[in-house]
Amino acid sequence: MSHSEPATFSGWQSERSGFIGNLTGLGFALVAGACVLALVPLYARSWSAAVLTLPMCVFLLTLAYGRVLGLSAVEWIALAVRHQFAVARNRNLFFSGVFAPRKKDGSQPMDLPGPLARLRVLEASDGLGGLLGIVHHPIDNTYTAICRVSAPGLALVDTERQNTRVRSWAAFLRSQCKEDGAVTRLSVHQRSLPDDGTALRSWTERHLSEDAPPAAVAALDELMESAGPVATTRETYLSITLSSSRARLAIKGAGGGQIGACAVLVREIHAMQGALSSAGLQILEWLTPRMVGQVIRTAFDPEAQLTLSARSTASEDPLWKGAPRGVDPSLAGPAAAETSWGVYRHDGAWTVSYQVRGFPQSEVYATFLQPLLRPRPNARRSLTLLYEPVGPARARQDLAREKTKRQAARQLRAKTGRAESEDERREAMTARAQDVARASGHGVLRFTALLAVTVMDLEQLETACAELQADASAAGLDLRRVWGAQDSAFAMSALPLGQGLPDRRVGI
Repeated sequence: MSHSEPATFSGWQSERSGFIGNLTGLGFALVAGACVLALVPLYARSWSAAVLTLPMCVFLLTLAYGRVLGLSAVEWIALAVRHQFAVARNRNLFFSGVFAPRKKDGSQPMDLPGPLARLRVLEASDGLGGLLGIVHHPIDNTYTAICRVSAPGLALVDTERQNTRVRSWAAFLRSQCKEDGAVTRLSVHQRSLPDDGTALRSWTERHLSEDAPPAAVAALDELMESAGPVATTRETYLSITLSSSRARLAIKGAGGGQIGACAVLVREIHAMQGALSSAGLQILEWLTPRMVGQVIRTAFDPEAQLTLSARSTASEDPLWKGAPRGVDPSLAGPAAAETSWGVYRHDGAWTVSYQVRGFPQSEVYATFLQPLLRPRPNARRSLTLLYEPVGPARARQDLAREKTKRQAARQLRAKTGRAESEDERREAMTARAQDVARASGHGVLRFTALLAVTVMDLEQLETACAELQADASAAGLDLRRVWGAQDSAFAMSALPLGQGLPDRRVGI
């Protein structure tokens, strides 16, 4: 391909996680039960037994193969039962840490809802005299550092420079696909926030010269009056997650425990900075514990965005001069939250989260995700891209297993006389192409994307969701609302904390 031609991308493969075929373990058990029931009338030689068992067979097969909004019927029922149990026990409600018991030293523990409750924000030195906020997950034994980045973008640059930036980002991801690498997950998170122009007006008032011409001031006021309400602020974060189980020897050499894990993570992120710069990413700052608290707080309470943004410019605004930046992590959580079947309510906002279940089948350009963060005056959007680097040995095994499954399925269809669809043929070709690329030195990553849309007015929620789905359709994406688990999806889609892909494959 010539450098003057824009690069195109395709060939995303869905994980095959079924116990047998596309069936989970429970689905296989239901099919097996249906087969046993179907044999009962034959052995009993009784039509009355057939009248009883055949409807039961149909019911079990419907549970195994029936689909409800992308999920199997049995999985949908399991989600509904789990959600109803949570509602009956008030486990879907959360109230802030004001009601939580204090520690012995009188401090208030960090109190977050749902799957975030187990997280802890640690303080570590960045090796350059500053502080880093490290998000520790004690169950998964992971440590996550978060930085705010600025990217030059791809839409307004020439094709050759666009291709160079994309190749540099691909090279950075490929460099993380190493055997027993300490970094287990990379997350790119971008927020698109409606901006009413208050911050712009405040900055202008502070920098306006006293001898400015009145006509110029009037024109500037008119411009801000018209452009402010439709302005959009974007924030981009990169999260790097280290697995303490993979890096146990390095952690032991750095002193062991949480101190050693934080030291190893700091060493990893310093080693990445050159590759990130080559990819066109400018690291604006590594988040301190208080800045991590601010990112969490503004996700749960969007109304706090303006106040905290003004405090962040304390050195320029006399009103906030001397005030510390960010939010104390112990106060970062919401005052209250409620998980419904399809909506997550937190403080004065409502959020609906989606998972991308299908990427474009055709070839697309590197800018195909741009419609997802299109400015919307009535809603804020969040997009999270989660990458899990896979080591060469595991990648070889996984791709060989995928090829074997697909080849066995094709042979079985040929024996039974079934025609092979074009989709199945293309999937087999893509799987082979991926294995060839891996053998040529390319990396393999597990990858998923999640989206969230947040509104401050419940009446605008369905409109905002419809607009997001329309923009996703324009990008060629297949979205699925995360029914029954909106609180967990919010933690992955609306927060840059590196939460996401499970360690093992599960049936979906």
